Amino acid sequence: MESIERTVAKSLMDIKAVLLRPEKPFTWASGWLSPIYCDNRRILSYPELREQVCRWMADNIVRRYPDVDVIAGVATGAIAHGMLIAHFLKKPFIYVRPTPKGHGTGSQIEGCFEPGAKVVVVEDLISTGKSSLAAVSALQKAGVDVLGMTAIFSYNFTQARRAFENANIELNTLTNYDTLIEVAHETGYIKEEDLGLLREWRFSPSTWGREK
Repeated sequence: MESIERTVAKSLMDIKAVLLRPEKPFTWASGWLSPIYCDNRRILSYPELREQVCRWMADNIVRRYPDVDVIAGVATGAIAHGMLIAHFLKKPFIYVRPTPKGHGTGSQIEGCFEPGAKVVVVEDLISTGKSSLAAVSALQKAGVDVLGMTAIFSYNFTQARRAFENANIELNTLTNYDTLIEVAHETGYIKEEDLGLLREWRFSPSTWGREK
């Protein structure tokens, strides 16, 4: 039986949620050049995959954090996935904005929760981990107990892994960059000569493609 990691990686490629283009890199908002572009919001347009992905994440939460009280999604990419997971688990759902809104109540966290509530955070994608851990920090400042984070995909950057370790936040993902390029190679999605290039990018994403 194929692992969930490999199944999800294949599915992301099938629906073009992940695009690998080492010969013509994408430019991220940060300015980094990247041979990969990942948009997990595309999952929402495929009902069967959407349900399966969210059920796998829900099962993971139940297994690792059986005493969870509340599910929190990180805005905006993980709001829909987080809400579905909360629905499956019959738990309250809240979501965290990048910054407090500039009108009304000025809230950064939307939804109802009690101080001391045990919360699991849902993300769609982990890159550097900065925005994800900012959401965790906002929740902790609001007085909740963050048990951990679950996400669909991670680029497996060293700096992200260290950031989560330093914040003492456990991170679990359905699949990751290493599994993705392995499956992409096996299925002929990428060429043999592209493998080294793709592996090299993960270890130095901020400078990749800019060396003279």
